[in-house]
Amino acid sequence: MSRRLARDSAYKLVFEYLFSGGEVPSVSYDLLQVDTEFSQADQDYIKEVYEGVKSHYDELIAIISANTTNFNSIRIFKADLAALLVATYEMKYVHDIPYSVSISEIIDLVKCYSTENSSSFVNGVLAGVFKQLEGVNKNDNN
Repeated sequence: MSRRLARDSAYKLVFEYLFSGGEVPSVSYDLLQVDTEFSQADQDYIKEVYEGVKSHYDELIAIISANTTNFNSIRIFKADLAALLVATYEMKYVHDIPYSVSISEIIDLVKCYSTENSSSFVNGVLAGVFKQLEGVNKNDNN
């Protein structure tokens, strides 16, 4: 299976997490664990992203909020917020995925699952996140 489909599943879990008030029902999570189409690496990726978004939620929201203008994270459409959380988590914590891949693939998911104008909004926010995180990484290397 591909990372793209694993990212799609992670996105769906994060989306469900946002609607459930903080926890995905175990049946949704368990279905991914036993899905024979996912390799162990795909399952590990899904778990890492989902658990990572949960454990770093406040930090990720702060990064996203710092890159939105006149938008409180509570007002962001849940489908877009789930995408922003997944991409921001990947960009900050999953070091084997280039930023451009995280952004490009999450934009494809937004085009599939969200509104007509959402991809522009998400892309703009992630451009800011990219600049912010790239600046942090440059400073860490000096």
